[in-house]
Amino acid sequence: MYQIRPSRPDDLDRMYEIWLGAVQATHHFLTEADIASIGVMVRGAYLPNAAFSVVVDASDRPLAFLGMTDAKIDSLFVDPAEHGKGIGRLLIQHARTTAPVLTVDVNEQNPGGCAFYQRLGFVVTGRSELDDDGRPFPLLHLKLEQG
Repeated sequence: MYQIRPSRPDDLDRMYEIWLGAVQATHHFLTEADIASIGVMVRGAYLPNAAFSVVVDASDRPLAFLGMTDAKIDSLFVDPAEHGKGIGRLLIQHARTTAPVLTVDVNEQNPGGCAFYQRLGFVVTGRSELDDDGRPFPLLHLKLEQG
């Protein structure tokens, strides 16, 4: 039903829509101004310059995407209309084929995201008071061992 393929330049607009919808649905601690500011960076710098694995439906429409640097998950966003359908789990299974150990940072104030990773076997290995850009959004550092 779903396929995973590498992202393409023509996926950029849809990937931004997925990111925005997912953040609005799950990151309730962010203000609209925060989302707009982060969105400028996501759309202008991150999405056009990184490689992603994209889950697509039968018509090749992106439903979710995963970005990684080596064994670290940098981003995993699923269209909110597709939440709970196993797409995030599918992307984690895909990531596990590339690295024996996976790590991810998740916003502590995103309980759904934290629960998602912990259901899949990730364990908390640390915490940072600030996010990677120095904003006051605490991060939990998680790790998943192969096996």
